[in-house]
Amino acid sequence: QVQVVESGGGLVQAGGSLRLSCAASGRTFSSYAMGWFRQAPGKEREFVTAISASGRNTYYADSAKGRFTISRDNAKNTVYLQMNSLKPEDTSVYYCAARSDRVLVPYEFKQAYDYWGQGTQVTVSS
Repeated sequence: QVQVVESGGGLVQAGGSLRLSCAASGRTFSSYAMGWFRQAPGKEREFVTAISASGRNTYYADSAKGRFTISRDNAKNTVYLQMNSLKPEDTSVYYCAARSDRVLVPYEFKQAYDYWGQGTQVTVSS
């Protein structure tokens, strides 16, 4: 069982930066792949980025490539999402999620994630 709690959301102007954190409980954090998803009002939850359990492999949605960076610190049971050059269309609730790294399903499949946080709001003003 893993519990995840996101933090770091807020209001930022277009072009600005935010760093989200996802703190996870449990001794087996280092065995889970971690992902970030986001959901805007009236839209489906969409994949943003993911990182493998070891941290060696990362995956990004096209909308995040070149602007967002995912990282993890297994000693601190924490995953980070550094977001730069933010745009108004990045406005969403951002969710952190955990899944087994042994599941042979692409990281962008939200159905493969077992544990989800409550989300943190990111608002980018123009």
